This record gives sequence, C-alpha cells and structure tokens, in this order.
Amino acid sequence: MARVPKRKDSIDDAHSRQDRITGLQRQHRYFEPETYYAYEKEISLIDLWRSVVRYKQLIAAITLASALMAALAAFLMTPVYRAEILLSPVQQEKRADISSLVSQLGGLDELAGINLGGGGNNTLEAIAILESRALTTAFIKEENLMPVLFAKKWDAEKKQWKTGIEIPTEWDAYQRFDGSVRSVNLNSRSGLVTLAIEWTDPDIAAHWANQLVRRVNAERRAEAIREAETSINYLKQQLAVTSSVEIQQAIYRLIEAQAKTIMVANARSEYTFKVIDAAVAPQEKIRPKTQWMIIQGLLAGLIIALFVVFVRSSLAAKPVNKLS
Repeated sequence: MARVPKRKDSIDDAHSRQDRITGLQRQHRYFEPETYYAYEKEISLIDLWRSVVRYKQLIAAITLASALMAALAAFLMTPVYRAEILLSPVQQEKRADISSLVSQLGGLDELAGINLGGGGNNTLEAIAILESRALTTAFIKEENLMPVLFAKKWDAEKKQWKTGIEIPTEWDAYQRFDGSVRSVNLNSRSGLVTLAIEWTDPDIAAHWANQLVRRVNAERRAEAIREAETSINYLKQQLAVTSSVEIQQAIYRLIEAQAKTIMVANARSEYTFKVIDAAVAPQEKIRPKTQWMIIQGLLAGLIIALFVVFVRSSLAAKPVNKLS
C-alpha cells in the first residue's frame, strides 16, 4: 500500500505549536538574580573622617543646639543652696566611784532610772537623735514648715491648702525633709559630725541647720534633768524605808551624783552637740552647675551628631542588589 505524504500545512502547524510551547517554558523558567555590589570595601577611618568633614555644619549645629538646651535648662532650674554646721558630740563622763556604788545596790539603779553616762563614744546615739522622726516632726511643727515644704499645694493668699489636692501629712513632711533637705555625715577619723541643709533660700537653710542643733541640745538637756529629778525622788523614797547605814550612805552619794547631773545640764547649753562651726547663709549654689551642664550638653550633642553622620554614611554605602 502506498504511503500518503504529509501535507506541508500540517508540518508548519506542528512547528508553530512547538515554538509556542518552547516560548511558554522559557517565560516560566526561574532565573537566579544577578547580585552585584556597588560598594564592596569596608568603611575605613579615612572614610569616617571624610564624612565628618562633609557634614561638619550639621555636626556643629546639633552640638550647639544641645549646649543651648542645657544652658536654658540650667537657667530655668531653681537654684539650691547648702548650709552646713560642724558639730562635736559631747561625751558624757562616767564616774567610777558611783558605778562601784551602784553595783553594790543590786539593781536599785535600774529601778531609779539612774544614768551614769555612757563612758564611751555616744556619737551614734547623738546622730540617731538628730535624725529621729520625733525630733523632725516637732521641728516642722515649731517652725511651721508644712506650707514651706509643700509650697505648690499651699494657697498663700487664703492661707490654706488648695482645693482639689491631697493634703500632705506629717509623715509626708518628714519623708521629704529627711530625704531631700537634711543630711548628716560622720567623719570616722575625727569623729566630727556635719549637719547639712539644702534649700532654695540660703538664709532659711542656715537658720534650719542652727535651729535643729539647738533643739537637740535643749531636748536632751531637759530629758537629762527630768530623769535625774525622777531618780532623786525614787532614791529619797528608798532612803526613808532603809535601815542599813551602808545602803543609806550609798543612796546619799547617788542623790549627790544626780544633783550634779542637774547642775551640769542647767549650766551647759550645748549638752549633746558642741558647735565647732555654725551654719551661715551660703553664697554659692550647689546646683544646678551651669558650666558643668553646658559641658555635658556639648558632649551629648557631639555624640548624637557623630552618630547621625555615621548612620547616614553607612546607608550611603549600603550594598545594591539588581535582578536581571
């Protein structure tokens, strides 16, 4: 049987279909993107220096702006002054002869409340009294410091607390006075105590420091006199019911010692602290430190400016990807 030759049109159609299939395959073929780098070298110190020179005006502007902001903040801040008073704790003497007598009385001194003196360093006790809450609260009441410590909450014209606010308590006043106004420091070498008062008014700061020490001495002196008088009264009662001559003699000597305590307390105004250097109104503020704040502003502005410049330089040198 003779073969029938294919028609030319059929061959052309087959070739055309094959070309279309090949074209579709090429269109859907995945090509890896060609990546090249427009900038491959690392940033060197020379490049950084060039960036600094290039953006020197920006650096100068940011640094100057930061310094001006620091100067403005220092100008707007309320100045604070520090008044200091140097003190020497008074050591209470302990008489050995009276102590020997008390040891023979078998606890009579404790019942009478007799104070023979510490005989040692009572500095820590004196500092504790100076920082005590009872003394601070009484001082705040005596000086009427509540409106002063919380001036923003006080209506000076009406002389009352402003409406719509939480009225501060004595505990709030103690916390503020002890936390941000008063500080007590002990020099471990010399044993001297420094009482410092920080406030916005230098005259008030000096007045508070001196008055606090006066109040401590006055209260401790009054307490010593009161204790001695109580002890004398008790000893006189025991003397009336005691028949032993030896015990009577010991009681008389104890009464004599307590009488001397009263005499010393009445004669010595600086009973707990001796003032070495009284507080005076300071002439210079302790904060804000204007020059130091300006220097800090300059340094902070310079650091910020350099950071901005280096970031901009790094972004300019970032690698570039290109798809083919």
